[in-house]
This record gives sequence, C-alpha cells and structure tokens, in this order.
Amino acid sequence: MKLNVAGIAFFAGALTFSMSALAQQKKELTFNEVFVKAPKEIIKPMPIQKGWADNTHYIEYRGEGQTNPFTVDAKTGNAVPSAPAQVNEASVSVKDKNLFYKDASSKETQLTKDTLEEKNPTLSPDCKQVAFTRKNDLYSVDINSGKETRYSTDGSDVVYNGWASWVYYEEILGRPTKYKAFWWSPDSKQIAFMHFDDSQVPVFPIYNSNGQHGFLENTRYPECGDKNPEVKMGIVTAGKTGTVWTDFNPKDDQYFGTPFWMADSKTLWMQWMNRDQNDLIIYSVKPANGSKSIIYEEKQKTWVDWFDDMYFLKNGQGFILRSDKTGWGHFYYMDLTGKLKKQLTSGNWRVADLLLVDEKAQKIFFTARKEASTRFDLYKVSLKGGEPKRLTFGDYDHTVSLSPDGSYFITTYSNLHSPIKTALLDRNGKLIRELASSQGAEYANYNLPKTDLVYYKTRDGLDLPMTVTLPLNFDKNKKYPLWISIYGGPDAGTVYDRWKSPLGQNYWWAKEGMIQVAIDNRSAGHLGKTGMNYIYRQLGKYEIDDYIDAVNSLKAKGNIDENKVGITGGSFGGYITAMALTYGADVFTHGIAMFSPTDWALYDTHYTERYMDKPQDNPEGYKLTSPLTYADKLKGKFRIVHGTMDDNVHMQNSIQLVNKLEDLNKHFEFMLYPGERHGFRGLKARHSSQETTRFLYKDFLEKPLPVDFLEYWK
Repeated sequence: MKLNVAGIAFFAGALTFSMSALAQQKKELTFNEVFVKAPKEIIKPMPIQKGWADNTHYIEYRGEGQTNPFTVDAKTGNAVPSAPAQVNEASVSVKDKNLFYKDASSKETQLTKDTLEEKNPTLSPDCKQVAFTRKNDLYSVDINSGKETRYSTDGSDVVYNGWASWVYYEEILGRPTKYKAFWWSPDSKQIAFMHFDDSQVPVFPIYNSNGQHGFLENTRYPECGDKNPEVKMGIVTAGKTGTVWTDFNPKDDQYFGTPFWMADSKTLWMQWMNRDQNDLIIYSVKPANGSKSIIYEEKQKTWVDWFDDMYFLKNGQGFILRSDKTGWGHFYYMDLTGKLKKQLTSGNWRVADLLLVDEKAQKIFFTARKEASTRFDLYKVSLKGGEPKRLTFGDYDHTVSLSPDGSYFITTYSNLHSPIKTALLDRNGKLIRELASSQGAEYANYNLPKTDLVYYKTRDGLDLPMTVTLPLNFDKNKKYPLWISIYGGPDAGTVYDRWKSPLGQNYWWAKEGMIQVAIDNRSAGHLGKTGMNYIYRQLGKYEIDDYIDAVNSLKAKGNIDENKVGITGGSFGGYITAMALTYGADVFTHGIAMFSPTDWALYDTHYTERYMDKPQDNPEGYKLTSPLTYADKLKGKFRIVHGTMDDNVHMQNSIQLVNKLEDLNKHFEFMLYPGERHGFRGLKARHSSQETTRFLYKDFLEKPLPVDFLEYWK
C-alpha cells in the first residue's frame, strides 16, 4: 500500500517509541564496532548459493570467508562437499602480450609470438580457433596447426577492426565487452566484426601531469553535435581472407547495435538506429553477399532503446523481445518474419529479466516489478497468453536463481524492515524449505536506525518513492539536518523496498543525528518509459524539480533544519548536485558534486542526444538544463570534485563551472585528483572518503571531527 507523504508515520507520534524506555535500554554501537568490526550477533553471515550443478542440485558456499563449496540436493537438502574447483573447460589468456591456450586437461600452449599485444582473445564455439585483435586489426589462430589468419590490414590510430570506438564501447556495446566488437557464428565458420573509422571524430586532449613535462592523451571523443565514427559491419570466413561487407553506407549518420547470429549460422540479425535514436530496425543479413531485409521496426516520439536480450526459440518457432513501446516494458512473442504471434505481458508495470524459456511446457519465467515498482518478483506465463502467475511471496523484494530447467528456484528476499533470508521453492512457487536468515540473535537488543519507504507527490501530481532513515532516538519535537545521496540518471533508480544494512556509515550518521534520504525521480523507472518520456529534450529539469518537491514535502513536517539540507552524488548524481546548489539554491544548502557533467553539450553524442537531441536542434533545452545557467544563484557551501584524467566526463565540465563561479565571485571548494579517471580508486578513494567526512562535520553538522577518525585514518 502506498502512503502519501502527508501520512508519513515517521514524523508522527507513532514513532515516538524510539524515545521510549525500551529503546533507551537497547545497546548502541561503538566507533570500532561501526568502522572496524561489527558484532556478528546483529547481522550474521549466511551460506551463499552460487548457481546450480544440474537441474536438481545447487552449489552452496559455507563457513568463514565462504570458501567451502557444497553440492546440495534440492529435494532432500542433503549436502556433500564439492570437489575442489578445477579447470575443466578450454580457455585462452594473454601473457606478456601473447596468447596462450589451455585445454580441458590444463595443458597450456602458446599460440602467438609477437611484440604487439593481442586483445580480447575469444574461443570459437567449437574450441578450435581463437579470434583476437592486434593493433586494431582482426585475426584468428588455429589452435592445432598454429596457422594465423589476418582479416584486415587497415588498422591504425583512427581505424579499428573488431575493436570498438570509444562511444560504442561506453554507450552501445557496453563496458563489459572491453572494446571487443567481433562475434563468432555458432558453427565457428564465420566472424562478424565492426569496422570503425574515427578520422573525422574530434580529438579530446587529456593532460597527464606525470614526469617533468607531462604529456597529452588524445581520445577520439564525439561531443554532442559532433561527427560520429563511420561504422560498417564485415563478415569473414574463418581461416580465409576476404570480407563481405553488409549492405549499409558507412557515410550515413547512424548507429549499429549488438548483432545476433541465428542458430544455423546462415543469417546475421543487425540492429540499426538513426542518429536521432527514435527509429530502430532489425535487419536480417545474408553472410554470403551482405544483402539485408527488414525483420522488425520500432519508432517512438522520444527515443528507442537497443534490444540486448532477445531469445530465439528452437526450430525457427520465433523470438521473444522486450519493448517499452506502450510506455511500459513488456515481452512480445514474434515469428521470424517479425510478425507478432502473442503479446505475453501487458499493463502499467515493467518486466525485468527473461530467465528461462521452457519450450516444452510453452512457458517463460521472468522477473518483473508488477506488485510494486520498488520490488522484484518471479513470474511465469504461457507462450499462448494469459495472466502471469506470481511465484515469489510476501511483501518482499526477491533476487532469484532459477535451476536450468526451471524445476526449482532459490530466492534471496528482504524488505526495508526485514533482514535478508533465502528460501527454496519449486516451479509452482511452493515453499520447500527456508535456507538461511541473516538476522542475528542480538538483532532485537540493539538500537538500530530504521529506514522507511514513503511516497512524495510532485507538483504535477505524480506519486514517487523515497527512503528515509531516521536518526537514532528520533524526537519529533526536534529539527535535524537532511543528507541526500543521489544518482538520478534515466532508468537508474536507487529506491527499493529491500534490506539496507543499518550498520557501518548508515549507523554512524544516524547516531550523529542526521536524516538520510534516497529519492527517485519520475525518470528513475518506477513509471516505466512513460515516466522517462517527461525528460525528453530537457534532461535534468524535471528531475531536479522532483527532488525539490521531495525535500519540501519533508520540510513541511517540521523536523528538517532548513539551514542544513545537503546532497551528494557522482557522475549524473554530481550533475544533480550541481543543479541543486544552483537551480535549487533556495532549498539545498550543502553539496559535494563529483565528476559531474555541467553542460550536456560537453558529453558524448549517443548518450546525450538520445534524451536531448543535438545542441543545434535544441539550444534552449541545453541552456535550461545546465548548472552554468544558474551559477549566479549559488549561496550554499559547495564542493566540486574531479579526476584530472577522467575520460568519460571530462574535467572540462568542472573547469567551466569553476570558471563561471569565479567570474561571479562565488565562494566554493574545488578538489582535484591527479591521474584519476571516472571515479576514484586506491589512495585517492581513501582521501576522497575522508574529506567527505571532514566536510560533513565541519560544514554540515558544524561539529568537531571525532578524534576516533584521526586514529582510524592513520
């Protein structure tokens, strides 16, 4: 049941129990118990289930450090120690820049001997060949004969074969690919690969300050409105020279998504999208000559997202795709010509992951946010249609591990008020047994901060969720500082009805009298694509208005110190923080913005233009959504933080904001992290964390820094 913020219980007398004698009698944690070693009696470690050995046995790790694997019979619960993990599959690796192949018996063979580094080595499905890139050209090597085949010869500093251009790596193919842009056919006889020409993509210089003179790292990075890389898809026959180029003009202003090989290897499906990203077409391409035909097309008034999880049924029965064309993400069962056979789900809710297609039983198993947008459940539905059946239980958020054939599933479940548990169920949702609980014997004897899920209403009438963690011993007659941690990017919500540990920093700041809040805006995913469409051509405007409305709804209850409303975030969260301290300066008083975009015209083409269109087509939208536009309004305590070698959100963003604030004679802080990329690691991460703590004490809480921190940081 949703609660409007007008009825939020935590500000009402109902929660004065936290001031009762019962609460005062409970134990509280010391500094060392918070930051060094928490008592195990509060939250205890659980066995961890990591996948399935087969349809009826799951793998479970037990004991300190979770290093002891057991194979557990799902039906009986009988467990036997698993054999030590062994390498029983062929694998390839790069050592000293060269390729090495290890067979199932662990025998290792060196495949290449070269001074240039081989990258992204990938075994063919039959484990007889390895494809890789070397100096931006595509190669393969035959494992038995050692014969090496070079498929491209034009690789250079601006031309890449099978190695992704930066904007494709970051925004389209994804970081997990590690720049890999080639794909083996299922029969191991062909390789499809993308060819990139970055020669017309502008160079962005990143300064490295190391050494006496430093040096520039030049990246081909297309900012909004810039020329994108020219891309074409090639198909080669394994072990032979000669490329078949697919029937697309690389000079066109376009994008290509991840391709899909058909099971018979006779067809390659390619995803094409126009520069405006509102028209996506799936083409069927013949590897023999590169000719293409349209299978499926989807247009939307705002933008269309790539299909990254299509499932192809056996024997040419069709495929299943997930689309949000109705405003909500749902599954569609299509035939191989692109004709709709059945819409499998519908309604004002969103599906999540397709976990299993049981073709024999003609059912699919999937997760979705149907019962509540803040929780995930497991469902099944027939390929013939009908209402989905919920298989999970209760008012909990569920993370599910399904057995290979769907006979059983393990759920790790919780909500904000219930510590994590695990349970085993059968394919019909019948509970077989509880497996473990993380709640320790002393949990109820400690005074721990409570987190509630509540809803706020936006100025235009939308109900959106936020979580609120109250201070220990909350007194409804007092005012408290409010601290918000934010991300806020499109479809990247952080507010869920799932367990958040009350230990660690959450506990400490609650003990220090801070109200801690996480807020989701209308584009975060709770309202599906319908909610995201609001932000089209004005990325950030609705979002910051929603956050202002959320804070004002909390302030209206009378327990917020209006002189201490703080916010922090990194990347998109840093952008929101910068907007909060400028556009929202009448509400937000303190902020730490880390590696933040400050003008969307400075970010990359594919991400930004999806939401904003090109700057020349939407100049007012770009101005409306930039913190630079509102820099004159800054009046709070504002810290800007950036790594000098950030190759994603360039430090240029923070520099331009700093420049504007200086010209306006505004007071602020600027913290640089030399050599750091997008986010901080190692010693710089430690320093950043400590400086945030100092900021919170000195500028936000206006308290002395406890000496315990100084000892802890040594």
